[in-house]
Parts: sequence; C-alpha cells; structure tokens
Amino acid sequence: MVMKVAYVDPVFWKGKKVFLTGHTGFKGGWLSLWLASMGAKVTGYALAPNTMPNLFNVLAIDSLIEKSHIADIRDLAGLQKAMAEAKPDVVIHMAAQPLVRYSYANPVETYATNVMGTVHVLESTRAIDSVRSTVVVTTDKCYENKEWVWGYRENEPMGGYDPYSNSKGCAELVTSAYRQSYFSINDSINKVASARAGNVIGGGDWSGDRLIPDAIKAFEANKPLIIRNPLATRPWQHVLEPLSGYLILAQALYEQGSSFASGWNFGPGDEDNRAVQEVVDLLISGWGETARWEKEGSEQPHEANLLKLDCSKARTQLGWIPKWNLELATKKIVQWQKAHQAKENMQEVSLLQINQYMSS
Repeated sequence: MVMKVAYVDPVFWKGKKVFLTGHTGFKGGWLSLWLASMGAKVTGYALAPNTMPNLFNVLAIDSLIEKSHIADIRDLAGLQKAMAEAKPDVVIHMAAQPLVRYSYANPVETYATNVMGTVHVLESTRAIDSVRSTVVVTTDKCYENKEWVWGYRENEPMGGYDPYSNSKGCAELVTSAYRQSYFSINDSINKVASARAGNVIGGGDWSGDRLIPDAIKAFEANKPLIIRNPLATRPWQHVLEPLSGYLILAQALYEQGSSFASGWNFGPGDEDNRAVQEVVDLLISGWGETARWEKEGSEQPHEANLLKLDCSKARTQLGWIPKWNLELATKKIVQWQKAHQAKENMQEVSLLQINQYMSS
C-alpha cells in the first residue's frame, strides 16, 4: 500500500467541496488560503477569532471561501445543518481548544470542545451521503507520554497527562470507534483517518501562550521573551508541513479508500526535535536588533519535557516527507512577520510561501 501521489495535487482539489472546521484559527487560515488557491470550494465552521490581529482577518479569508459559519462545534444541530447545506466531498476537522495551560483552568470546556466536538463532526458526516473523505486532526500530545527518546508510532497507547493532551487522546479513541462502528462497513463511502502533527509554527500566529507568538510580540515590543522551560524538546515544524500531510491523506482516502483509514503522524525529521531555547536562538538570529530571552522563575503546571514522533508510516505508505527544516522554517517566520510589520499584502506573501513550499 503506497500512495502514488506524494505531493499536494491542485488538480485533485480544484472544484472539491471541503468542509473545514477551525478555519478562523492559525492552521485553519493557512489551510483555507491553500485550498482556495487551488480552486476548492471551502465552507468554514468555527468560533470567531479571539485575538487581534488574527490570520483570518489579515488574509481576508472570508472573501476567499464559499461560506464562513461563525459557530460552535459543541452545537450539534447547527453543525449538522451547516454540513448538510454544504454537501462536502471532504471534511477536515481542526476546530479545538488547543492550549495546555488553558486546559488546566478550563477542563470542562476543553473536553466538551475536543471530545464531544469530534463526536459532533463525525455524527454530522453520518447524516449526509456526499462525504467520501474525513480527516480528524489531533496532536502529538495524544500519546501516553513516557518521556522516552524514540518517536511514538501510530499504534502506541493513547494517554495524556493534562486535560488538553488527554482530551486529544480521547478524540483519537472517538475517531477509531466511529470508524469501526459506522465507516468500515462495505456500503460506507466515507473513509475516516486521524492526523497527529508536531509543534506547528509559522507566520501569522497570534495565539496566546505559544512560543513563537510570544517571541514575536516580545521582539516587536523590544522586551525579553520569558521562557518557561528552555530545555523542553519538541518536534518543531512549519505549518505547511502537516497541512500538506492532511491534504495528501484526504486525497488518498478519497481515491484509494479504507487502506488509508487509520491514524497518521506528520512530524519533522529527527534533527528538528530541538530544545525550546534552540528555536528561540534561531528566531533571535534572524530577527536581530535587540531580540533576547530570559527564563521564567516561577513554578509552572506540568508539561512534557521530551516528545517525538515516528513518521515512518507516512513516509513509506503515503510518500510524505517534511521539506523545510527548522532553520528554514524560522527564516520564513521572520520574513512573514517583517512583511506584516511593513504592511505588505499578506495574501500575496503567504501564497508565495505556499508556492515555494510546493515547489521545494
């Protein structure tokens, strides 16, 4: 089982109806732009952006897609109505409560969004007969973290210490149960897979409590970046890397069916599993001026120290491999943020980076 097309195929996506949850977020904004640029007809479903500025407005995503529903995936009836109206060919579910520390303070919201939200999306696809491909996006943190040095494979146990990570492990179990119970039968044309990405970075991320947005904000204000855990190691990757994986996986499900209906890791190469301070030092080197960082002194809630993904399955069966290493990824971030500072046309800047990635 090897996918022949190991790249994002614009011909496949032209004219496809795509229902995308989380389109107002950072990853959702980039994916909306990418899909629209290939001629896909995108219907978005998500909460309103919660930061100013935000990528959804900066890229004018509302003007690029077919329809934008500002709504909550916890609303099953509303979601079912929107999806039935859209009659999508492909569903990509990315809406989530994505923050570890926020989940400690708001566990009920986190579980309701990440677990029941996933139930609602999958339940909504059951009610319509147009969907042929569904990708549920979770996270590398869905695995039971044993702080070991080798990467987690797709058949490792789900887990999660904190409410966020645990809720994503639950979302994976929900996806598996729905796939086996409803989408593995012979007359089901909808094939369902899940995708687990690493720590995603890129230009245009203004989310709170994330390393890159916090760094850019500090650098722009000529203040030191405060780092909680400089030695924590994460699988860092530019946002276009996992998005390309989701698109390739969705196409494989659509064209080749159930042989690709399972869980998939889309992470960086081993060399880009780096400590937080290494990532920040690369950003500082590219940013220049007075950019700097300091270690936070107060005690913080538990977070994993070592996290790594094994992406052998995606490489050998989908033909997917990461293209941009961490040095290039941080360079692209600095270029994007400097362009935004200079009030350039950010649709053009972002499309240029997408085209550069596709031609890599």
